[in-house]
Amino acid sequence: MKNITVSVDDETYRRARVKAAEHDTSVSALVRKFLAELAGSESEIERLKRQEREIRDRIRSFRAGDTLSRNDAHRRRQ
Repeated sequence: MKNITVSVDDETYRRARVKAAEHDTSVSALVRKFLAELAGSESEIERLKRQEREIRDRIRSFRAGDTLSRNDAHRRRQ
């Protein structure tokens, strides 16, 4: 296990101690839990890649003929 040092202003530390006491734990335990959750969550890049895979998996087939013609795509409705 690694030890880290974090500097926070007095008010932040005071509020963190209050929160820790409300949860019957320590500030260190709160920080440890926060960092574990942060490290365990997927990054924005990972989230986008996962979404892309899910969308690609839902596409059953695609043919260029399935698209609108240029004229149909730009035709204005009246």
